Amino acid sequence: MIRIWGGIILGKCKVGLALGAGGAKGLAHLGVLDVLEKANIPIHFIAGSSIGAVIGSFYAAGTRLDLLIKLAQELKNNYLIDFCISKMGLIKGKKAEAIIRLMTHNKNFKDLNIPLAVVATDLITGERVVFREGNVAQAVRASIAVPGVFQPVIKGDKILVDGAVIDHLPAQIVREMGADLVIAVDLQYYNSVVEARINNIFDVIMQSIEIIERNTRDKYLPYTDIVIKPKVSNYPWTDFEAAEEIIVAGKVACEEVLDEIKLKMNSLKG
Repeated sequence: MIRIWGGIILGKCKVGLALGAGGAKGLAHLGVLDVLEKANIPIHFIAGSSIGAVIGSFYAAGTRLDLLIKLAQELKNNYLIDFCISKMGLIKGKKAEAIIRLMTHNKNFKDLNIPLAVVATDLITGERVVFREGNVAQAVRASIAVPGVFQPVIKGDKILVDGAVIDHLPAQIVREMGADLVIAVDLQYYNSVVEARINNIFDVIMQSIEIIERNTRDKYLPYTDIVIKPKVSNYPWTDFEAAEEIIVAGKVACEEVLDEIKLKMNSLKG
């Protein structure tokens, strides 16, 4: 099907979306998706890490975007937290997995509306683990297992933790899925002028991971055509109560590159 937008013909270009890690900052992904959807930009592939896997899985499962935005605006941290006494983590993660299961309609990857890849990290080997089959909720639960905070997911001989540890923005994966045009949403775009706010142990751990990743951030660029950089660096990883502001930041950042996306799609149309 060929669409026309602003006088530009959109052909058979396959668009892939890489959604990065960032805790509550990842609510900006909803703003990005909202702008792309309203501009009739088709998404053919999604790859996500951590919160990117959460938002990507909800969208790929066919959950309406307006419902996701409403959920995000009403979400409180206590809805996700079930503390436990464990050597492996402070939070069981069962509450979070139950919400993921609900919002993905307990689908398997093969049943999703949009092909999806979910990234986790194997603590034993230090390697990236990419899920593209099986139960979606189980894979996403592994992808959000922040080391020391959430209990890791044990799968066979693997101990799986947050995808951000190994690959915070899986642009390479979405390219390998078959995307002609890769749009990456980088939540960790560093603004040296703005100081990060650290409120709790979760922020301490995730900010530490983010600082380490700054030295390897450019590794995703060779696989990316468009980078969307929401201005969310000043929000703590746990600040879900700032959902409305963060979603708006995603919208603004996407609108800034919308013309560029359309032009690149036109140049790649089949």
